[in-house]
Amino acid sequence: MKEYDIVIIGGGPAGLAAAVSAKKNGIKNILILERDKELGGILNQCIHNGFGLHTFKEELTGPEYAEKFIQQVKEGKIEYKRNTMVTDISPKKVVTAMNHEEGLFEIQAKAVVLAMGCRERARGALNIPGYRPAGIFSAGTAQRFVNMEGYLPGREVVILGSGDIGLIMARRMTFEGAKVKVVAELMPYSGGLKRNIVQCLDDYGIPLKLRHTVVDIKGKKRLEGVVLAEVDERGKPISGTEEFYSCDTLLLSVGLIPENELSMAMGVEINPVTMGPEVNEILETSMEGVFACGNVLHVHDLVDFVSQEAATAGKNAALYVKMGNTRKRKGKKILLNAKEGIRYTVPGAIHVENMDENLMVRFRVDNVYKNCYINMYLNDERVMHKKCLVLTPGEMEEIKLIKEDLLSYPNLKTITLKIEEA
Repeated sequence: MKEYDIVIIGGGPAGLAAAVSAKKNGIKNILILERDKELGGILNQCIHNGFGLHTFKEELTGPEYAEKFIQQVKEGKIEYKRNTMVTDISPKKVVTAMNHEEGLFEIQAKAVVLAMGCRERARGALNIPGYRPAGIFSAGTAQRFVNMEGYLPGREVVILGSGDIGLIMARRMTFEGAKVKVVAELMPYSGGLKRNIVQCLDDYGIPLKLRHTVVDIKGKKRLEGVVLAEVDERGKPISGTEEFYSCDTLLLSVGLIPENELSMAMGVEINPVTMGPEVNEILETSMEGVFACGNVLHVHDLVDFVSQEAATAGKNAALYVKMGNTRKRKGKKILLNAKEGIRYTVPGAIHVENMDENLMVRFRVDNVYKNCYINMYLNDERVMHKKCLVLTPGEMEEIKLIKEDLLSYPNLKTITLKIEEA
């Protein structure tokens, strides 16, 4: 059985950045395992620009952004295997994988970085009645068809869900000559970034119907149309509000789910809100020496933030390998509580003594809030009262924890984040 210091599961933006960071932090024996035929992950089909402004201080397309990290991996002589599927990771960090050249094989790792990304929620999760005709795709599948395979899925399009991929595909399909008739969103707010609503819908006159969903699908062999209806506060369709849209294509942009079957099978503790691993201040999961980063941990808006987080995971995996069992979780465990408008925080718990000097905590809110405050409490004492003009679920927020400040509270048990409306 071959041994590696660090094995990284996934060769997308998170896996690449983690590998580069681990290399810079002194680890030479690194292996990336990627199930696709090329490195870069989802970035390869994201040919629109807007990537890299934080990381490289220039505006890049997805493939350009990925290529910058791929070149760093090659220059660092970091080993990788493509077309390789990981089937199991044992609690002792034995990785089982397979590919065409080697068949089934095992690798012993000293540390593992989980960077498998996420997948789209499919039609089966939506309980939409009607037949199953051709012409219904997830937005990401349609994006791959158009941008990489050279196929146009259809000419008349309805999009359900206003996540960023759906918004971007509304613009992309319009560029290719299709007519995007409407984007419907179940929630009273969009799930995407504000800039994507403006640049992908408003600029092209594509209507966005909030509090609407698909209640029926017409057509047997090929999609002929869909019926939209308004929904109430509980998400139930309101009778009498039905509206028919003729179309030959329905794109679903109804959420992303972290790819955590491997994580759960090996016994990693999963956060029920994010559906990603619970991690501490060094992005280590509940299993010692197993780290997680990127969209497998929680779904991000910007790939730049994925790269930042993955660099942290790679650095901490490197430190774990170099220090071995001497890097124990020092000090008592401090819980981060997400309350009153905050859906979750990453990390969910920290050991202050084990922190770097600064720790970025990322979180999302559960609704649209205007003229509000983000409050942070150390135990019961409010230490932050930050004014925000707008907070939306589609945009990830962050606050910085300072180690020196936390150490001045020797009896600290909980850090609580909550929203207070003005």
